Amino acid sequence: MSDKQVVSTQLAPAAIGPYSQAIMVGDHVFTAGQLGMEPVSGNLAEGILAQTTQALTNLQAVLAAAGCSLQDVVKTTVFLADMDEFATMNGVYEAFFAEPYPARSAVQAARLPKDGRVEIEAIAVRHRP
Repeated sequence: MSDKQVVSTQLAPAAIGPYSQAIMVGDHVFTAGQLGMEPVSGNLAEGILAQTTQALTNLQAVLAAAGCSLQDVVKTTVFLADMDEFATMNGVYEAFFAEPYPARSAVQAARLPKDGRVEIEAIAVRHRP
């Protein structure tokens, strides 16, 4: 694919494997899953509330590097270590997104990288001026 572009920023954690923070194809941005990991220290924030906040902050930074914002997101997938933490994650999530909310899937994963509590990925569509 000739128009596939890598998106990266130092304002979000660097990839911890052979993947990109995001890939842009045309006006579509596909992000990697963002953990609640602090970009500078590489440490996970403490607990589901702080990890969700950090994961969404990281997602914002990756989207900004692609010329997008959370308002451009059309689909998210949320991976939770424990579905019992859904309500806490959802409260934070709701504070980051505005209506119309993106489509979303939420699933419990057996285990997340670095033993995180939450990981969030997104698909966004850039709106050019």
